[in-house]
Amino acid sequence: MDEIALLQGLVAIPSPSGQEAEAVAWLVEQMGALGFHAHVDEAGNAVGVLGTGPRQVLLLGHIDTVPGGPRPEIRDGRLYGRGAVDAKGPLAAFVTAVAELGPVEGWQFVVVGAVEEEAATSRGARHVARHYRPAFCIVGEPSGWDAITVGYKGRLLLDYECRQPTAHTAGPGRAVAEHAVNYWNAIVAYVERFNRGRQGAFHQLQPSLRHIETRREGNEDVVRATFAFRLPPGLAPTTLKRDLQALNPNGGRLAFRGAEPAFVADRRTPLTRAFLHAIRRVGGRPRFKVKTGTSDMNVVGPAWECPIVAYGPGDSRLDHTPDEHVELDEYRRGIAVLRAALEHLVSARAGRPEPAKATCR
Repeated sequence: MDEIALLQGLVAIPSPSGQEAEAVAWLVEQMGALGFHAHVDEAGNAVGVLGTGPRQVLLLGHIDTVPGGPRPEIRDGRLYGRGAVDAKGPLAAFVTAVAELGPVEGWQFVVVGAVEEEAATSRGARHVARHYRPAFCIVGEPSGWDAITVGYKGRLLLDYECRQPTAHTAGPGRAVAEHAVNYWNAIVAYVERFNRGRQGAFHQLQPSLRHIETRREGNEDVVRATFAFRLPPGLAPTTLKRDLQALNPNGGRLAFRGAEPAFVADRRTPLTRAFLHAIRRVGGRPRFKVKTGTSDMNVVGPAWECPIVAYGPGDSRLDHTPDEHVELDEYRRGIAVLRAALEHLVSARAGRPEPAKATCR
């Protein structure tokens, strides 16, 4: 199976978070055919292992997606479908690049298609974080073929509920929905104070109102809302929780979940040098990126404390959109960069001469 058929086949299998089993089984079968020792682990992740050396490179992609997306098809040099960019494209590129490189003496390559990355649980990555201790980690997320991502903002989700006895709408009291609106306005004012003097979205606290509804339940009026926060480096989720609790004067019930601190990787490591070298060899001008979202880097980065980057072909502005697609030429370039980066990494660490100049198909 060639690299396009691998990606096309993976994108064709729907795998929203919590429903990844069919895609996982298919990918395990394909990795086995490509020479990996492949299996499904206890968390439901697809795992492919190549080589037995003591130095391990773990390539952590994710196989789940958000729902929806365009009909899977190849059209005008692009592959359309949910996951083509986020993040089956990077995952398929991982599998192809490692298979092309083949076994390397003294090294082990582990490719993981993690489950539930798009959910607040990150179940696949949390399992992997407990069971591996790699020397290097590459996270599969769209960065563009000529860039690497070294930082992600943190996250905190807040579910708010307020109840009060049902009253006539012409009465003097406030409607229950107003309590939620007042709380949201207090949050917005707090965020404005926090962000004063902070330049750039990556360094600012970003709130969003994800959901709000009111209803009558028995003799009570109820309002429920979900607020989401993107946290900059230096703001711990515990600190934000404390401040949000202090902003809640009406005694609404607060339930926090999905807490992840921001994470920023070291830019001066053998892994980043390998990618900068590889992007130049394939004809690009390398760039560093930081993202305002989160990824499995937020989970495994602090746990492993090893050199880590996120990399993958695709335009992240297409993540989760109805028009999600990846340019096939970019996908091929991403594979070439990955292979060249791995070659440079293992050659530099082993003291062997570098391979010939990489080319795209």
